[in-house]
Amino acid sequence: MENDKSPKLRTVNKSVSAFPLNEFPKDFPFLLGKELIYLLASKGKPELEGSDWENIFANCIGADWKPSNVGLDDVVLGNTAWGAKTIKATKPAEQKKVRLISGRNSPTYSFGEHIDANTNPKTVGDLVLNIWNERVSAIREKFKHVRTVVLMKSNDLSEVVVFEFETIRYDNELYRWEWNKNNNLIGIDRRTDEHRFTWQPHGSQFTIIEEVPDKSLIIKIKQPDPLDKDQILNALGFDKSWITVVRKNG
Repeated sequence: MENDKSPKLRTVNKSVSAFPLNEFPKDFPFLLGKELIYLLASKGKPELEGSDWENIFANCIGADWKPSNVGLDDVVLGNTAWGAKTIKATKPAEQKKVRLISGRNSPTYSFGEHIDANTNPKTVGDLVLNIWNERVSAIREKFKHVRTVVLMKSNDLSEVVVFEFETIRYDNELYRWEWNKNNNLIGIDRRTDEHRFTWQPHGSQFTIIEEVPDKSLIIKIKQPDPLDKDQILNALGFDKSWITVVRKNG
């Protein structure tokens, strides 16, 4: 008997991500805003480094913060891993593209190749992308879903934009490479003719240019007054017995 229906299977492994791309948990923006306000009040100045953002993001989604040398799996929740990036912008809500420093890709270290501005740009570009692709593949062996989450911040942290995108491998054939006037290597998308990558021979820094998705989260916060140091110490019940001074005899 002919039957064009698809068979019903008893066991199908469906690997669902922590949440759909750029659909952060409902309370995420308020938790993030609270973290930023506390940071501003406690530090007294708008300083938020990459490690701060990794930790804050992990806390806000109930994930584990596991700082990584590779930088692609600093935050882990179930089968989903994130690399976390921060960048500054004068007007975060209006920014359309971001340049993300994405590690040091050294063909000299990884392949033993001598590189300078006279080397064929495609040869170098392919090696640089191969290093990136191997890192992504290694992380994807451990996690089904791998993403990059970006915090784009104003200078005073009163406005931030949060978005994420899939962390992917790049097909070498889709990009052409050329040396620019500063002797940096740039990768250009053959389909759109847009600048997509920059690689600097000095230091081997690799930068990826990403578009800011329309479905980004914009958060604006009221600047808090800095916490008073003496009030905090009094609230803790501080006294001089908490401090031990040891003098070395020179």
